[in-house]
Amino acid sequence: MLFEPSNPDQPVWDCALRLLSRRDHSRRELEQKLRQRQFDEDAIVRTLNKLEQQQWLQDARFAQVQVRQHIYKKHGPLRIRTGLQHKGVAAEEIATALEQQDTDWFELARECYLGRFGEGPVTDFKERAKRMRYLQARGFAPDHIRYALESSKE
Repeated sequence: MLFEPSNPDQPVWDCALRLLSRRDHSRRELEQKLRQRQFDEDAIVRTLNKLEQQQWLQDARFAQVQVRQHIYKKHGPLRIRTGLQHKGVAAEEIATALEQQDTDWFELARECYLGRFGEGPVTDFKERAKRMRYLQARGFAPDHIRYALESSKE
């Protein structure tokens, strides 16, 4: 059931639907955007609850979409997890979304590494550290980074 035109929450509802029509949002993200537009706090909470009841606002679905997009950009699990936590997604939903993708993080780190540095050998310690920092900034764990560096020597 949609809100009636005489309902005082209608402007919040309309704004929330407009935002959700563009892309999925986490509950916290949508709440922040509605607050920025200076809607009443109680109206925001009621609207978000209603959107969740109708399954138009789901943090689990949002997490799955975000994980897929980050994997496509060759981001590692640490960066994905941090980004989703920042957007207010619960740790359990993040873990579930990461598990559902069934990604080989070692191979993704290697692809990311080869895409940036190619097959060339690491000449010195400074260059190796630079390459490690690059993969670390992309969100890969130390084991993934080690694998990417070592497998590129072959």
